[in-house]
Amino acid sequence: MVGRRRVIQSLLMGAVAGGAGAAGIGARAAQMRDVVIDKSFGVKGDGKTNDRVALQRAIDRSVDSTLLITGKCRIDDKGLDLRRNSHVRFARGASIKLLPHNTSFYSIFRLWDVNNVRVENAVLDGSKELNAAKPELRENGHGMGFSIAGSTEVTLISPKTIGCWGDGIYIANSYNVGFKYSSGIRVVNHHADRCRRQGVSIISGRNIVFENPLWENIGGTQPEAGLDAEPNSNADILENIRIVNPTTRNCRYGIIVWLEEIVGPMPKHVDIGITNHRDEGASDAAFAVSSLKLNGRRVSGQIASHSPTWVSPKLSTVESIDYDKAGPEIIVTNLRLVQ
Repeated sequence: MVGRRRVIQSLLMGAVAGGAGAAGIGARAAQMRDVVIDKSFGVKGDGKTNDRVALQRAIDRSVDSTLLITGKCRIDDKGLDLRRNSHVRFARGASIKLLPHNTSFYSIFRLWDVNNVRVENAVLDGSKELNAAKPELRENGHGMGFSIAGSTEVTLISPKTIGCWGDGIYIANSYNVGFKYSSGIRVVNHHADRCRRQGVSIISGRNIVFENPLWENIGGTQPEAGLDAEPNSNADILENIRIVNPTTRNCRYGIIVWLEEIVGPMPKHVDIGITNHRDEGASDAAFAVSSLKLNGRRVSGQIASHSPTWVSPKLSTVESIDYDKAGPEIIVTNLRLVQ
């Protein structure tokens, strides 16, 4: 038993060292509450075995405990469902990577209609180079690292999403319950790299914060943004969205807000605040707010970027395409341009 405790302590220290100390993970890890190891449920983590079934069993049976992912896991494209009160931590060097597949629709981690979920130091690899999707599907971008829908009180610490067919993180309303919004979502130190569509898509939600994200090398299917806030319908909301110290690099758009579909019979209030955005190498625009035609409907609010730094920007102003000036006010303050 002593030996097992030492193994767990060693793995936990690796997980803490590899993740966001600023978020206080070390203090929480020190509490050592009911840690269970993935291998206890038959997870191989050998980089070749399909561990999906074993990982799902581990997730289901570790609710209210901390599940420690220890190896280089491979799974098929059916993905994994996190449960209410799930707490998953990745040890240093641990990851989940998709096996070869042929679909443009998947979610590696689904957080649908759950609450009180915490994931630390996740490394999720969508294996886009192994995707044999048919040509007619290659324009789609629905392969997600994290898919969050209708969930509340979700914390992601230092997640890394690599090579996703669509977005690193996707946040939307519930697919099962009408007008059930995602809320209370906090993401710290997200790194999205080489995703095809977006680093992050926020379709709908309130009280969402991203702290210190890095979204880079996004490209393959439109819009190709670091962050895209883009409602799908008048049922969606964008309320109290805060993006703090984001860096976007080598994307088509650094950050884009696309409001075309939010217009409808229900009045909407949009509130998006971005602080200290640094963009490097956006091919179209570092920051764009586009496509709002009110046609007598009401969409109010504010979309603000405070103290951004744009390095070698193609455009030195916010790109606004077909934007009704009666909509949310667009504010850019203390802009710094670096040529």
